[in-house]
Amino acid sequence: MGVPQCFVVVDASGETIASLRMDGARYLSMHTAQAKARTAASINAATGAMSFEAGVAAAIASRGGVTSLPGGLPIRFESRLAGAIGVGSGSGEQDIDVARAALAAIGADML
Repeated sequence: MGVPQCFVVVDASGETIASLRMDGARYLSMHTAQAKARTAASINAATGAMSFEAGVAAAIASRGGVTSLPGGLPIRFESRLAGAIGVGSGSGEQDIDVARAALAAIGADML
């Protein structure tokens, strides 16, 4: 893909357990990756499905802790929520592709 990315993994409660920013990835994308992971864990679903208006309202109400940006996926094993991953710094489609590849790499349920 050739796009440096930011990654955040949270547990089922939304607490960060791992994060990584690749060389060249945008600094602020760490914040959006974290919000994507926390949102996906909180709603046990992929981010990016909210309407624009609902996403803006949620982001304001949570002071940036919740987002509707694509790139957050829940991590499930045998349908049980284990946590979530948030990926940022690429386009929304790139972020989703990278998050899906991460789920496949660890043998998690695919969405």
